[in-house]
Amino acid sequence: MEENKEGFLFEKVNYKFLLIGLGIIALGFILMTGGGSDDPNVFNPEIFSFRRIRLAPTVVLLGFGITVYSIFKKTDN
Repeated sequence: MEENKEGFLFEKVNYKFLLIGLGIIALGFILMTGGGSDDPNVFNPEIFSFRRIRLAPTVVLLGFGITVYSIFKKTDN
Protein backbone atom coordinates (compact mmCIF):
# COMPACT_ATOMS: atom_id res chain seq x y z
CA MET A 1 0.00 0.00 0.00
CA GLU A 2 1.25 3.48 -0.83
CA GLU A 3 1.48 6.12 1.85
CA ASN A 4 0.08 9.60 1.33
CA LYS A 5 2.90 12.11 1.49
CA GLU A 6 2.05 15.35 3.24
CA GLY A 7 3.50 18.58 1.91
CA PHE A 8 3.52 20.81 -1.10
CA LEU A 9 2.43 19.69 -4.55
CA PHE A 10 5.69 20.82 -6.18
CA GLU A 11 9.30 21.10 -5.12
CA LYS A 12 11.12 24.36 -4.40
CA VAL A 13 12.65 24.45 -7.90
CA ASN A 14 9.20 24.25 -9.50
CA TYR A 15 7.98 27.23 -7.50
CA LYS A 16 11.08 29.24 -8.46
CA PHE A 17 10.44 28.60 -12.15
CA LEU A 18 6.76 29.45 -11.64
CA LEU A 19 7.58 32.81 -10.05
CA ILE A 20 10.15 33.59 -12.75
CA GLY A 21 7.57 32.78 -15.43
CA LEU A 22 4.93 34.97 -13.79
CA GLY A 23 7.44 37.82 -13.52
CA ILE A 24 8.29 37.54 -17.21
CA ILE A 25 4.58 37.55 -18.11
CA ALA A 26 4.12 40.71 -16.04
CA LEU A 27 7.14 42.28 -17.77
CA GLY A 28 5.58 41.52 -21.16
CA PHE A 29 2.34 43.22 -20.21
CA ILE A 30 4.26 46.22 -18.89
CA LEU A 31 6.06 46.44 -22.24
CA MET A 32 2.67 46.58 -24.00
CA THR A 33 1.50 49.66 -22.10
CA GLY A 34 1.59 53.21 -23.39
CA GLY A 35 1.45 54.57 -26.88
CA GLY A 36 -1.92 56.17 -26.51
CA SER A 37 -2.77 59.76 -27.26
CA ASP A 38 -4.07 62.32 -24.81
CA ASP A 39 -6.23 63.84 -27.52
CA PRO A 40 -8.60 61.30 -29.14
CA ASN A 41 -8.58 63.33 -32.38
CA VAL A 42 -4.81 62.88 -32.84
CA PHE A 43 -3.40 59.55 -34.05
CA ASN A 44 -0.19 58.38 -32.42
CA PRO A 45 1.71 55.88 -34.61
CA GLU A 46 3.79 54.84 -31.57
CA ILE A 47 1.07 52.29 -30.77
CA PHE A 48 2.45 50.16 -33.63
CA SER A 49 6.05 50.20 -32.43
CA PHE A 50 8.28 47.12 -32.43
CA ARG A 51 8.11 46.93 -28.64
CA ARG A 52 4.31 46.65 -28.53
CA ILE A 53 3.73 44.54 -31.64
CA ARG A 54 6.63 42.06 -31.58
CA LEU A 55 8.67 42.19 -28.38
CA ALA A 56 5.96 42.28 -25.69
CA PRO A 57 3.87 39.35 -27.03
CA THR A 58 7.05 37.29 -27.47
CA VAL A 59 8.03 38.00 -23.86
CA VAL A 60 4.55 37.02 -22.65
CA LEU A 61 4.65 33.75 -24.61
CA LEU A 62 8.12 33.01 -23.22
CA GLY A 63 6.74 33.58 -19.72
CA PHE A 64 3.86 31.19 -20.38
CA GLY A 65 6.33 28.61 -21.67
CA ILE A 66 8.43 28.87 -18.50
CA THR A 67 5.30 28.60 -16.37
CA VAL A 68 4.15 25.45 -18.20
CA TYR A 69 7.67 24.01 -17.85
CA SER A 70 7.56 24.65 -14.10
CA ILE A 71 4.31 22.69 -13.85
CA PHE A 72 5.52 19.69 -15.85
CA LYS A 73 9.06 19.54 -14.45
CA LYS A 74 9.61 16.34 -12.51
CA THR A 75 11.95 16.32 -9.56
CA ASP A 76 14.07 13.38 -8.51
CA ASN A 77 12.90 11.91 -5.23
